[in-house]
This record gives sequence, structure tokens and C-alpha cells, in this order.
Amino acid sequence: MRRYEYDVLVVGAGPGGSMAARFAARHGLRVLVVEKRPEIGVPVRCAEGISRTWLDEVEIEPQKRWIDAEIDGAKIYSPNERYVLKLSADQAGNEVGFVLNREYFDKELASLAVKEGAELWVKSPAVNIIKEDGFVKGAIVRRFGEEVEVRARIVIAADGFESQVARWAGLNTVLRERDVDSCIQYRMTNIDVEENFTHFYIGSCAPGGYIWIFPKGENEANVGIGVALNKIKDRGEVKKYLDAFIEKHPNLRKGTPIQIVTGAVSTCPVPKHIVDNGIMLVGDAARLIDPITGGGLANACISGKYAGEIAAKCIENPSKECLEEYQNKVEKKWERKHLRNWFVKEKLSQLSDDTLNKLLEVISQEEIKRLSVRGILEAVQKRYPELIEEFEDLL
Repeated sequence: MRRYEYDVLVVGAGPGGSMAARFAARHGLRVLVVEKRPEIGVPVRCAEGISRTWLDEVEIEPQKRWIDAEIDGAKIYSPNERYVLKLSADQAGNEVGFVLNREYFDKELASLAVKEGAELWVKSPAVNIIKEDGFVKGAIVRRFGEEVEVRARIVIAADGFESQVARWAGLNTVLRERDVDSCIQYRMTNIDVEENFTHFYIGSCAPGGYIWIFPKGENEANVGIGVALNKIKDRGEVKKYLDAFIEKHPNLRKGTPIQIVTGAVSTCPVPKHIVDNGIMLVGDAARLIDPITGGGLANACISGKYAGEIAAKCIENPSKECLEEYQNKVEKKWERKHLRNWFVKEKLSQLSDDTLNKLLEVISQEEIKRLSVRGILEAVQKRYPELIEEFEDLL
């Protein structure tokens, strides 16, 4: 078997993988990224909304070619759609700011990694890992129909929600049904949509999740839905929820889908074990998705940066003990927020449309400087304490 030697092997050339490769290569490491698909950024499996707030942290300069729409804020609609919470971009957090063209965005991040010195193979899936003496030492990669051995001192798994690398390495990232949202999204054209806001609909229209409308330019938008897996009874039910919502809204009903994407999103707290001897998990593979919003692109990029930097520090000693610094950085960044948001997600999934209508009525009339769990609950508690009794533990 043909054999290659690198310092770091990154499996997956999505945003998390590309950022990991970029920052590892910047520190002088020999880095290889392998991507199973023949083209980076395709197919798109994302609602494509991000904020401006985190781009500086990972040294990404906004580029017009990968921005489809600039977003001023978000609107959250009550189940009866009578009450609308309107939020500026600062209040709405990490899901607004831009709606991306993920194909161009992902290619840009891969290019940044290559410019730093990383090597990239497309159409080259990892088919197994190499593990010796309790350490991950690389992977078997299929390239041009030939299986080759890629040896590396550190492997960074950035292979997304379905991460096989984590499973092969013995890291348990199995999810409960309640912590998975099944998603489907249409890119729709010939629709009427407010182009500078993202739109979110909650309640029984999307049990355990929500429906989103993310503008993609004039008369186009991503229209999608996420439904908690434990709320689904029949095959195809998620699509039926989305189709029923579109049918109820004339501004959408007149449109036509020009693309359909499906997938799943984790909505769990931060896992306790995302490193082991010779391996780190980043992004979706590490389940670093916000349990309420389902947003994970920013987290993927930031965790990728962390992993690349820690790889440089631990390259001479890629033990679990050394790589635990990455686990610690991830937990410091997200553990508390994700645990709290997981509790809120669980609570929201149990509320009736009537209760959600009352909550949105209250919240939409309050001045909240920034959308946060605490800010919302305190506003509700202030005016209607009887509505907040079951949320007291979150305060």
C-alpha cells in the first residue's frame, strides 16, 4: 500500500476542517486535508445564516462573492403569527448578519488553508483509521480508486454530523432521538420575502424545532424546517410539515423550489470526550451545535482554529493528556451556554401553542437589549410571573 507521511491529517474540508488545517499549517506543520466529495461546498447542507460578530476571531474577511444577502435582524413569530419579536442583528445572536453562498464560502476557507501551506485532496474519502498502541496514527484513504495509507501524528476529525472517524476511534458521539432534528430545506424562487430579515416560526408547525426563511436575494430564500426526531411518527412527516406551512402562506405558495437539501442536526450539550490519543473532533463531528438555534458554522470555524493551534503545541506529544487543552477550550467557550440552551430547548418542546402565543405576546412588547435566555425569562417574569413558574430552574 502506498504510504504518505504528515504531521496532521484533517478529515473533511468543510469550514471546521479548513480552519483546523489553516491554523495548523500556519505553525509550520505538514498538513493534509482529505474530502470525500469531488467539490468543496457542494451539496449545501445549511440554512447559510451567520453573524458578523465572530469572523474577526478566525481572521475571515467578508467577501461579496460569498454573501447573498446582508441581514439587519431577525423576526420570531408566535404560532398564531399575531405576535412578532423583532430583533436587531446584535440582539439576534449568531444566526444573522449575512446569508451566505456556502459553496463559495467553503471554497474560500479551503483556499485560505492551502495558502498557509496545507495540502488538499478531493474525492478522497477516509475509509478507516490507523490505530496502534492506543493512539490514532492516521487513516486509510481511497484516492483515485486506490487505497493509500496516510500516516499522521495527529488526526482532526471534521467529517460532520455523520462522523465515521469519531466512531472508528472509539469516541462515543451517539445521540438520543430527542437531541436530533431532522431537517429539510427548499431554496425557493419567485416568492415575496422581506429581504433584510431572517424569519423564524415556532410551535406545532415544527414540533421540537422551528421553520426558517433566510433571504437569498431578490425573490429568493432558503425555506426550511427542523423537527425533533422524537416528535416524528411517519416517514416523510417533516416534508409534510414544511409543505403545509408553505401552502398556508400565499407569498411562499406561489414560489417554486429550485433546490432541496435534507440532513440532520444535533441539539445536545457539549460532549465530555472529543479528544483521545492522537485525535480531536471539531464542528459538527464534535456536536458543537447550539441546541436552540441549530447553528453550528461559527462554532465549527472557531473549534477548527482551536484544534489547529493545539495540534501545533502537542505535535511532539499527541497524547490525550496534551490534547485535553482543546477539550478545555471548547468547554470554556460553549459548555455552559449549550447546557442552558439544551434545557430551554427541552422546555420549549413541551409548551403548547397557546403558551407560546402568550410568551411571544409578552416578549414582543418588552425592550430586550440582547436576545438571551436570561433576558427573555426575566422580561416574562417581570410582567407575568405565572407564566414563568416552570422556567424557574433556568433562572
